[in-house]
Amino acid sequence: MKVKKIPLRTCVVSGEKLDKRELLRIVKTKEGIIKVDETGKMNGRGAYIKKDAQILEKAIQKNSLGKKLECEIPEEIYEEIRMIISK
Repeated sequence: MKVKKIPLRTCVVSGEKLDKRELLRIVKTKEGIIKVDETGKMNGRGAYIKKDAQILEKAIQKNSLGKKLECEIPEEIYEEIRMIISK
């Protein structure tokens, strides 16, 4: 029986390599719109963040997502991430 490969991605804040399902993908579309991609399949430049409230706070302080996606991240996106993490 063949073992299925587990996709690993790197958190932009902590630098940890984790299973894709343990991370949340934030996408910048071609139009420059920032969206939270829970499916992991949306088109655009993506950045991954660990589903952890402490990591989110570090991302806000360091502007890690903004630097990675080369744009300003609206506060509504951070609020949406908080809601998803708290589920």
